[in-house]
Amino acid sequence: MPSRPRLSPLSAALATTFAVLLASPALTQAQTLNELYESARGFDATYQGARAQYDASIARAAQAKAGILPAVGLTAGVTRSDLDIDTLTGTGRGSSASRDFNTQNIGINATQPLYRPANWATYEQGKRQADIAQAVLTIAEQDLIVRVSQAYFDVLASQDSLALVRAQKVAVAEQLASAKRNFEVGTSTITDSREAQARYDLVIAQEIAAENDLQVKKVVLDQLVGRPGSVPVPLAVPVVLPTATPADINAWVSQADEAHPSIRQARLGLDVAGLEVEKAKAGHKPTLDANLGYNVTRNPTGTSTSTVGTRVNAATVGVTFNLPLFAGFATENRIKETLALEDQSRSVLEGTRRSVAQATRAAYLGLVSGAGQVKALEAAEASSQSALDANRLGYQVGVRINIDVLNSQSQLYQTKRDLAQARYNVLLGNLKLRQANGTLTVDDMNAINATLASSGSVPAVPPAIGPDRGTTTTTTPVVPATPPSIPAIPPVQTPQFNPPAPTMPTAPVPPVIVNPPVR
Repeated sequence: MPSRPRLSPLSAALATTFAVLLASPALTQAQTLNELYESARGFDATYQGARAQYDASIARAAQAKAGILPAVGLTAGVTRSDLDIDTLTGTGRGSSASRDFNTQNIGINATQPLYRPANWATYEQGKRQADIAQAVLTIAEQDLIVRVSQAYFDVLASQDSLALVRAQKVAVAEQLASAKRNFEVGTSTITDSREAQARYDLVIAQEIAAENDLQVKKVVLDQLVGRPGSVPVPLAVPVVLPTATPADINAWVSQADEAHPSIRQARLGLDVAGLEVEKAKAGHKPTLDANLGYNVTRNPTGTSTSTVGTRVNAATVGVTFNLPLFAGFATENRIKETLALEDQSRSVLEGTRRSVAQATRAAYLGLVSGAGQVKALEAAEASSQSALDANRLGYQVGVRINIDVLNSQSQLYQTKRDLAQARYNVLLGNLKLRQANGTLTVDDMNAINATLASSGSVPAVPPAIGPDRGTTTTTTPVVPATPPSIPAIPPVQTPQFNPPAPTMPTAPVPPVIVNPPVR
C-alpha cells in the first residue's frame, strides 16, 4: 500500500485555520485609520478640552481690541431732595422752611482713545495670543493623530501575535502527537514527548497572555475613538511601506525650525514679551482721549434756589490730556521686570528649537533604523523557515531530535512577530517623524491608509486547536485577524520514516598478550 505524504505541522495549522475561516458565515466590518480618527475628534476628552481652550483663548485675545475702540455709555437717574432751610441772619432770622424737589437726568457719553501706547501694545498682544492658540490647537491635533495611530497599530500587532501563537500551538501540538506516536512504536525516547509537552504548555500560557493583551489594546482603542467594537483594517498583502522623503536629516530639521507649532508658539511668546516691555515704557508717556456727550437734566418742581421748573440740554465735546509725572518708581521697576521676562522668553525659544531639532533627528534615525530592521527580519524570516525545514527533515531521517524542531518553530514564529511589529513601527515612525518636525496633518494618514487592505471585511481570529481533540470552540470574543501575517509555508516532501532493524556488532578478537622479557 503506498504511503501518503503527511503535512508538516505548520501546513496542518494553516489548513485548519483557513478551513475555520471559510466555514465562518459572518465577517466583521472593519474601519480604516481615517474613520477612527474622525470618531476620535468628536469624542476624545483631551482633544475636546484643547478645542475649548482654543475657543477661550480666541475670545480672550479679542478682548484686547476694546482698548483702542470707543467706549459709549448711557446714564439715567432720578433724585428726590428734601431740604430744611433755617434762616440764621437778616430778615426772618430764626425762621425755618421746608423745600422738596425732584431732579431727573439722562445722558449718553462716548470716549475715544486718541493716543494710548499701552492700549495699542495690548491690542498687538491679542493678535499674537490668537496665533499662539492656533499653534496649541495644532499640537493637540497632531497628538491625537499619533495617539489614534498608536492604538490602531497596537491592536493590529496584538491580533498578529495572537494568530501566530495559535498557529504555533497547532504546530507544537502536532509535534507532540508525533513524539508520542514515535515513543509508542519505540523509535524515540520519552524525552521527546516531555520536551514537546513542556513547549506546548508554554505556548498555552503565551496564548492566554496574547488574548489578554489584545482585549486590553481594544479597550484602549474603543475608549479613544468612542465606539465599542472598533475593528482596524489590517495591512494589505504584499506589504508596501511608505518611505520618508526627503532622505536628508538636515532637511527635516530645517523644516522643523520653520513650521513646528512649538517653535512658532515660542517665537510668538517672545513677541508678546517684547510688547509687554512697550506697555511698561508707556507708563512714562502721556495719554489723549476725545470725549463726546449729550446730557439732559430736568427739574419739574424747581431747585433748591428756585421754584421754577427747568430743563437743561447740554452737549459737550472735549479732549482729555493726561501726563504721569511720578509713580513712586513703579514704572521703572516694571520696565526692568518685563526686560527680564523678555530674556526668559528668548531662552525658551532657543531651548524649544534645540529640543525640536533633537526630537526630529531621533525620529528620523529611528525611522531609518526601523526600515533596516524590516529588511533584516524579512531575511531572518526566510532563514528561519529554511532552518525549520532542515530540522524537520533531519528529524524525519533521524539526524535531528525533537527539541531541534521545537526550537526552530519558536524561532520562526518569534521572527514573524518581530517582523509584523517592525512594520507597524515603520508606519507609526513616519507619523512620529512628521510630528517631531511639526508638519503632521490629516493628509499624512492617507499614505498609511494606502497600505491597508482594500476590503472593509476581515475574518475573525480562528479558535485554538489542541492535540488529539480536533477543533474546539472557545469563548474568546470575535476579534479581527490578519491571515497574511501567517504566510503559507510549503511542506517538506519526505519519504515515510522506515529505518532498518538495528544489527548487533560482533565481539572483537581478543588481543595476544606477549610475556615481557625476563631481566
